[in-house]
Amino acid sequence: MAAAGGGSSVNPFLSDSEEDEPEESRPGGSSSSNEPGGPVYPRQQQEAVVAEGSPDELPGLRAAAPGDAGGGAGAGGGTCAGEPARVPMDAIAAQLLRDQFLLTALELHTELLESGRELPRLRDFFSNPGNFERQSGTPPAGGALSGLGGSVLGGAGGREPGTGQLNRAGSISTLDSLDFARYSDDGNRETDERVAENEVPLQERKNYKSSPEIQEPIRPLEKRALNFLVNEFLLKNSYKLTSITFSDENHDQDFELWDDVGLNIPKPPDLLQLYRDFGNHHITAKDVVDVSVGVDDDELEAATPVLGSIPVFETTPQSIEQCLIVQKLEDQISVLNSEKWSLMEQIQRLESEIDFLKNENYAVSTVYGVAPHPPLKQVPLTVSEGNGRYLDIRSSENDSTHGNTEDTSLSLSAAVDSRTSKDETLNSVPCKETEKLSSCASSTKAAVHFDKPNRKLSPTFHQALLSFCRMSADSRLGSEVSRIADSEKSVMLMLGRCLPHIVPNVLLAKREELIPLILCTACLHPEPKERDQLLHILFNLIKRPDDEQRQMILTGCVAFARHVGPTRVEAELLPQCWEQINHKYPERRLLVAESCGALAPYLPKEIRSSLVLSMLQQMLMEDKADLVREAVIKSLGIIMGYIDDPDKYQQGFELLLSALGDPSERVVSATHQVFLPAYAAWTTELGNLQFHLIPTLLNKIEKLLREGEHGLDEHKLHMYLSALQSLIPSLFALVLQNAPFTSKAKLQGEVPQIEVTRFPRPVSPLQDVAIIIGSREQLAVLLQLYDYQLEHEGTTGWETLLWVVNQLLPQLIEIVGKINVASTACVHEFSRFFWRLCRTFGKIFTNTKVKPQFQEILRLSEENIDSAADNGVLTKATVPIYATGVLTCYIQEEDRKLLVGFLEDVMTMLSLSHAPLDSLKASFVELGANPAYHELLLTVLWYGVVHTSALVRCTAARMFELLVKGVHETLVAQRVVPALITLSSDPEISVRISTIPAFGTIMETVTQRELLERVKMQLASFLEDPQYQDQHSLHTEIIKTFGRVGPNAEPRFRDEFVIPHLLKLALVNNQQSVDSKRLDIATHLFEAYSALSCCFISEDLMVNHFLPGLKCLRTDMEHLSPEHEVILSSMIKECEQKVENRTVQEPQGSMSIAASLVSEDTKTKFLNKMGQLTTSGAMLANVFQRKK
Repeated sequence: MAAAGGGSSVNPFLSDSEEDEPEESRPGGSSSSNEPGGPVYPRQQQEAVVAEGSPDELPGLRAAAPGDAGGGAGAGGGTCAGEPARVPMDAIAAQLLRDQFLLTALELHTELLESGRELPRLRDFFSNPGNFERQSGTPPAGGALSGLGGSVLGGAGGREPGTGQLNRAGSISTLDSLDFARYSDDGNRETDERVAENEVPLQERKNYKSSPEIQEPIRPLEKRALNFLVNEFLLKNSYKLTSITFSDENHDQDFELWDDVGLNIPKPPDLLQLYRDFGNHHITAKDVVDVSVGVDDDELEAATPVLGSIPVFETTPQSIEQCLIVQKLEDQISVLNSEKWSLMEQIQRLESEIDFLKNENYAVSTVYGVAPHPPLKQVPLTVSEGNGRYLDIRSSENDSTHGNTEDTSLSLSAAVDSRTSKDETLNSVPCKETEKLSSCASSTKAAVHFDKPNRKLSPTFHQALLSFCRMSADSRLGSEVSRIADSEKSVMLMLGRCLPHIVPNVLLAKREELIPLILCTACLHPEPKERDQLLHILFNLIKRPDDEQRQMILTGCVAFARHVGPTRVEAELLPQCWEQINHKYPERRLLVAESCGALAPYLPKEIRSSLVLSMLQQMLMEDKADLVREAVIKSLGIIMGYIDDPDKYQQGFELLLSALGDPSERVVSATHQVFLPAYAAWTTELGNLQFHLIPTLLNKIEKLLREGEHGLDEHKLHMYLSALQSLIPSLFALVLQNAPFTSKAKLQGEVPQIEVTRFPRPVSPLQDVAIIIGSREQLAVLLQLYDYQLEHEGTTGWETLLWVVNQLLPQLIEIVGKINVASTACVHEFSRFFWRLCRTFGKIFTNTKVKPQFQEILRLSEENIDSAADNGVLTKATVPIYATGVLTCYIQEEDRKLLVGFLEDVMTMLSLSHAPLDSLKASFVELGANPAYHELLLTVLWYGVVHTSALVRCTAARMFELLVKGVHETLVAQRVVPALITLSSDPEISVRISTIPAFGTIMETVTQRELLERVKMQLASFLEDPQYQDQHSLHTEIIKTFGRVGPNAEPRFRDEFVIPHLLKLALVNNQQSVDSKRLDIATHLFEAYSALSCCFISEDLMVNHFLPGLKCLRTDMEHLSPEHEVILSSMIKECEQKVENRTVQEPQGSMSIAASLVSEDTKTKFLNKMGQLTTSGAMLANVFQRKK
């Protein structure tokens, strides 16, 4: 049991079993012992309790009664009939502790501990340091507990406290007396933490709380509050390691935020301040009789929450006195305000009643049936105060025998009948005031009639008789219950008073059920301060609201905004958002971000474009949570749909660029789905889409390409290009809305249907052209007129479309020509952009406006071979982007033929002009990613296989290498391998050599046994045919291919074919007389062996083929490249050592040599690389960081 005031938390005089038993109520709080204030022990364990009347008598010396629950016989294990019962060890320990024989108790504890019979009582006592903090001047009298230091902090039962003891403070706001559970934020109130005080008399409850042996257990919120203060003390006094350990042991609590404790009160002073203020709360115990008829200044001062109001930063007596005065004045203001509203409510009710009585000409005594009243001096009047208290005269008398409190009061508020109280209230109104009230308009309320008793009892007897009814009007809740609201305003006032007390006691999972009640009250409550409190409760209703709960709160906010109008939304709702913009929990900040968008339609337009926009901008720049920034972007999009201040255009553009460059994919996706389309719609209204937004993005792309000659920032390029791609629907809608035929577009008769595949699938409804235009029917009519205009009447006078044709397309094609064709990502991005552009603007526009501009630049014809080679346009990214972005938009037969013809012409012209094949390779890679184009690409390559020019045939052979990886094995067997075998027997040796990389790729990717054997036979013919013995270029190509595909090829192919043939090539190269050729072959062999060293190599293969090949290669490197010779010697030495170890030791597994070789080789390579690094230590650390 927790001791009051922070003393001992363990009662050393109760065993574990005794502490688990519920305390029994004693009249007056007295114990079963003879000493006043002694401990209360359960009846079932009286043999373990020491009667304190005789200090020298040990407990348990008498024989246990047969009915005793814990008799000594049980403890003693069976005794003779004439022998006394064996004394329980626990009773001896209790007597030693009670008589303060602490050293003897410690010795007993040590001996029991060594024998394995530890007593919980002694363990708990000696493990609590609070039991040894003795106060000076307190002798250990017999039976007195003050010698135990902090275990006793207040007298009980009339006993005067000892020196240095601290009585419980009388304030209701001290930490030890505050009912923390009613302010709990988690809504979970454990039943065992609450004392059923309504069932226990007042004096008995006081004795219960003040008795040190039966203190209440510490409550969870009390524990969290004390934990917070202890951790704060540790940090302030440099006990950082202790604080860290303390925080780890209380992992469920956040020690950085007082609000996490769960109390709706300000943070109390620190422990040092509480300790220094310790003596200010020494209040002697005395019997008092309270006669409460109002609230006096003295009582306010006595009830001031001293401990909770002293500032942490002030410790002087003057500052404490000032704080007390301020606290008292604030309490008076609160009381007077509540009195004012209650009295106004009462006056309104009395006015209506008086008017009714006057108009109906009923006498008051007749209506209520009350006998003539005695003078007011004889009968006390009940007057309801505005603060919910009822004035009554009550006397309290302590019964010293039974210890309970009997109320012999005449409480008019709780006992008087409604007719009597109403009549007396009317009689208490002065005559002049009655006349004024009577002049008011008559009320429509009907009078309530009660049966008059046919008795002759006096009213005072009636009142005294009714006082025995168990009614409670002297508490806050009793006051609310006793007053029934009789108007809408009264209901709102009542809800405003009650809701702050209801919300903390509702389960978190069910608090959204209170939203309608809170909103209704906040809408209709007349007091601004109360409305602000209710809205604050709404936004803090749930600690971490989930998605569904946030939606419910947002729905309530929108309903509130619709009801109260923009002025109150600005004055009452927005401040709640602003307060939580930097809240600890992301769910709260998420609620703020979503609220800004949801409330945008209901705010004044000046606020939308200033305060709300600034709030969202701040959250976008500063918030670290992706979900919050995503919600900010969506709210910004909504704001852009309502903003009408042109001066904010540039700010919106900067926000757009920031959102597009956000590192989170969620934020970027939300930008394309919501923010960018909404901003584009506003830009279109301002006329800036064609003249600022799109040109600015194009200029940024051009600047990137100019600055990226040595390294293009592909991320930024993707950012700007994706933004342009998302603007295509808005641009096309602008073209349709400004067309010459727009005035003719009327919905008449049957509306033509739009093909499902007419437009690319939009990433958001806001990018749907039909939604931008207004309706799908209107779009269908416009599209019909659009196609007719392009096909028959042209673009004359069509300014928006002419801008697209004459300015946008040429600039885009120029940008495409500057892209590095080797950048696969850039080629893909621009291909997708042109594909969406052409599909959105339609087939007629693509054929008549887009294709001609590309064809004019490419100029593909046999006559232009030399010019094409000179300007290099065929080697740029224009070729793959035109092929994959424009020619693949439509897949009709004529479109496919056009694509095949274009690729054949490009392959022919690049081959004949000896130009690089990068543009053609990029086209094959981009098209090969889609299986729908595999047949088409094979058709183009077959055209190259049968071409008359050997240069074209060589190009076709090299293109097969790119196509094999993505093509299905069936097509490889049926179309690719026959074509390669045809080329491998070509009269031109260069054509045959060009097929080797493709054959190697087949060995790397294909699994069909027959197919692999055919390829293996073809490669064997290249290596073993005498006609190829002196073909240096063929040998070089084969070695390069082996080094590339060897690690990934089938193990059998690698062991039986690749490694043995590498040895033959190494032996032949030893005999090479031309040093340049010998070094070329040796260099490629070194790369191949380095790649293969990472593979599993069996012992036999290592000894017979791999090691001899390395030795031959070392022979070449000794003369031609000494730096390679050092590495080769190390590799050979390691391989030989592994083979020797393998021979001496028993086999440990087939993987041992290879695994050791791979491990050592990897370590050597890594150390060599690390030795070559010239970076600093800070940069070196970045090598080991995971890529994000």
